[in-house]
Amino acid sequence: MSIWASASEDGRALTINIEGRFDFSAHQDFRESYEKTEQDPDEYCVDMKETTYLDSSALGMLLLLRDHAGGDTANIKIINCNNDVKKILTISNFEQLFSIN
Repeated sequence: MSIWASASEDGRALTINIEGRFDFSAHQDFRESYEKTEQDPDEYCVDMKETTYLDSSALGMLLLLRDHAGGDTANIKIINCNNDVKKILTISNFEQLFSIN
């Protein structure tokens, strides 16, 4: 499991990449990826292209990101989900809280 983040040149967007299993063992790294930015971005993108597994603790971590980013006004996209990950997000009704592509 590996998590890394990269900010856009202007710092207004932050992309968080998740590789491997996204579960409780990723909690610390995931949280640090968005809390240790120099400025709060206007937009967050969680790239799950390399994510192989997602559990309920990962869903909770996504909700914590949403709270950090402004709750109902948060601009968060979850992109590049494989079918299994997308199915879990859909069953959990996360498409009502996040933009999922």
